[in-house]
Amino acid sequence: MAGKDDILSRSTIDDALAELPDWRYRQGALVTAYKCPTSAAALELIAAVGRIAEQQNHHPDLDWRYNRYTSHDAGSEVTQRDVRAAKSVSEAAAEAGAVAKPEATP
Repeated sequence: MAGKDDILSRSTIDDALAELPDWRYRQGALVTAYKCPTSAAALELIAAVGRIAEQQNHHPDLDWRYNRYTSHDAGSEVTQRDVRAAKSVSEAAAEAGAVAKPEATP
């Protein structure tokens, strides 16, 4: 479980984002959007995110439009767990044939 000591600085977040091209930092969270080729592919991606969430014991806000990663137990700040989860989701999205649309995030 993360805590306040795990909160990343904006500089560290920016460094992490250099390795996460599908993701952006918006409103205090790591966010992205994926457009899947079919609804079935979207559901496969959602299921993959669910498996990642269970494996990492770290659960994003997720819906059909976008997802966000922050650590609720760290005051909803971005932690290294968020970066690891974002990387895993990007890999799962690529496997599902999803195309990243980070510009579509609010």
